[in-house]
Amino acid sequence: MHKKKEILELLMTALILVCAFYVGRLGASITASGEAEKEKSGEAASGVINWEDGTAALEGQQEEEKTAAPEGLRQAQELTERGITVVLDAGHGGIDAGKVGVNGALEKEINLAIAKKLADRLAKNGITAVLTRESDGGLYDEGEANKKQQDMKRRCAAIDAQSPLLAVSIHQNSYTESSVKGPQVFYYESSAPGKELAADLQEALNEMLEIERPREIKANDSYYLLRKTKSPIVIVECGFLSNPEEAEKLVTDDYQEKVAEAVCSGILAYVRDNG
Repeated sequence: MHKKKEILELLMTALILVCAFYVGRLGASITASGEAEKEKSGEAASGVINWEDGTAALEGQQEEEKTAAPEGLRQAQELTERGITVVLDAGHGGIDAGKVGVNGALEKEINLAIAKKLADRLAKNGITAVLTRESDGGLYDEGEANKKQQDMKRRCAAIDAQSPLLAVSIHQNSYTESSVKGPQVFYYESSAPGKELAADLQEALNEMLEIERPREIKANDSYYLLRKTKSPIVIVECGFLSNPEEAEKLVTDDYQEKVAEAVCSGILAYVRDNG
């Protein structure tokens, strides 16, 4: 009887050990499964990984990637911090209509529309754009005898007062032969910075407006604005109002936006190298 009791006690002890073993295995399995689910859900990425050669902290890495600024925004912030100013001159105005298109379009109105669109684009890229005129009126006094001369002098003074990195005067072209078309940029012949600026703008205009027969930049020594302005300056003839096809495009909001975008691109290219 005593021997049977000892055998029974041994069997009970063995049974308890077996149960404890399986319970331990089950707990370990549940823990491992839970950790795997955390890794899948990304919870493990907020921890710290220790490598043999140091410690690699991953905490906050995902959040940094989410808050990282897009490239365009980052560049705009950099230009804003640099405090770059550009002056935009909408040619003509007031009693001076400029060229009149074959479709009756007035150059002064197209110039102002493009200049305003260009100013908006530059502002979005972190560049301060100052307009020499923001309305139809010219820069002259009504009682002035030589309004054109006073207008040009005041434009130069307005540009120089800002001490800008550069200035761009927006115009439209015209020619006796209606087949001639395409944008062209003029610069003062003795100005190396002006020539570089003209090249950047001409390249952008030819490419972004998909000009079939691209025109080249042209030096000039007689335009008052080019001669009398201290900062690098160019005159952008956006197109020919004497060409029926181009005249019709130049009065549309869509094409004016494309011209503004191209000129803005050229300005940014110049700023990257000279700002």
